[in-house]
Amino acid sequence: MRRSKVFIGSSHPELGKLICDHLGVSPAPCELRKFSNGETSIKIGASVRDEDVYIVQSGSADINDKFMELLILISSCRGGSANKITAVIPSFPYSKQSKMKKHRGAITARMLANLLTMAGADHIITMDLHASQMQGFFSKPVDNLYAGPTLAKWIQLNVPNYSDQVVIVSKNPGAAKRATGLADSLKVNFAMIHTDRKRRNARNNNNNSNKLQQNKSLTKAENTKNTSAPSKSTHTNEKEEDFTVHGMKTARIVQGHVVDDEEEEEEEDTKATTTSLTSSSSALIASPITHDDSAHPVNVTISEDEEEEEQYVAQEKLITLVGDVQGKIAILVDDMIDRSSSFIAAAEHCRINCGAKQVYIIASHGIFNDHSLESMEQSAHIDKIVVTNTYPIDEDKRQKSAKLEIIDVSAILSECIRRNHNGESISALFEQL
Repeated sequence: MRRSKVFIGSSHPELGKLICDHLGVSPAPCELRKFSNGETSIKIGASVRDEDVYIVQSGSADINDKFMELLILISSCRGGSANKITAVIPSFPYSKQSKMKKHRGAITARMLANLLTMAGADHIITMDLHASQMQGFFSKPVDNLYAGPTLAKWIQLNVPNYSDQVVIVSKNPGAAKRATGLADSLKVNFAMIHTDRKRRNARNNNNNSNKLQQNKSLTKAENTKNTSAPSKSTHTNEKEEDFTVHGMKTARIVQGHVVDDEEEEEEEDTKATTTSLTSSSSALIASPITHDDSAHPVNVTISEDEEEEEQYVAQEKLITLVGDVQGKIAILVDDMIDRSSSFIAAAEHCRINCGAKQVYIIASHGIFNDHSLESMEQSAHIDKIVVTNTYPIDEDKRQKSAKLEIIDVSAILSECIRRNHNGESISALFEQL
């Protein structure tokens, strides 16, 4: 690559070096320094005048400092009279904040796009944006590469008889388009999981009303035996119509794990009986009245965003699988793995209630916040975790995880850089399988 320079940021130097190796070039020298007050200073050690500059900087745990470093690098190259500046961001930061989720919220991803443009970036290369509509945030060209062909190739090479054994499962409705694309590429079946946080109360009300109707029918049956049989069949049919649908499996999630409804109802009945006995016995005993705030939890509105992990796990939900994974290898697909609770619940539902023999989790970006990777490693219902190397993963985490497998996508990124520099079409990178 003539008249070009490739700078590697400090967020993911391993990926940057792999890209340079594929391109057959050496990383351009630059010096990064931190002042005592936390400010970032960057000094470019080579001339970039009238050259095409490519800056490789991905998302990382220290996301704010690394993005500021990218902006300073772009501005430095613009000040050095670079001909064209391309920001290569394999894992785009703040991509989950691509829409206003709450009133008076910020669309942070659009703000980052504006910052990149104002800093001087002429072109953006990224991979598997959380929402493809984010490309509209930029006033400059954006190449949103796909990791799907690489993931499909991994399935073809590592899953025996994949055409008969694999079912691609979308972890949520938002990932359905990504999952169906992968299923179509492999020519295998597709299923979808939906987690509903609101239907649980409605289901309880329906159950209570059904029980009340059944009690009334039993009372009526004692008086008139002739009407007992139709009443039972009617209520049985109503119950089956409410909860039995062909090709759908539904279960409850409590504290982040799938539970059995019968066991849970027995526990609730036991708790209710114990509570009533305790309250009746305590009424007979005269004792000073004390107020314990911990015994009366405040009704807190739980956010629907999975980023608030503790609240998400504490909330009781209803999980439904639409499709058939009986005796198959269920491959859960999403664009990123940041938290573990939803993946563990989906894997438990596929294995326990839906009869899947194995569960693989495949995603483009392995972020693994907090102890997510450790939790998924300890789950007996997850057999394999497959991610790409767009996001840096600590070596310590890699060594401790026997289920984790990382796929290298540096060849796709380097080929995109080469074609972009030579003015060639990159459509083959989207179609290749």
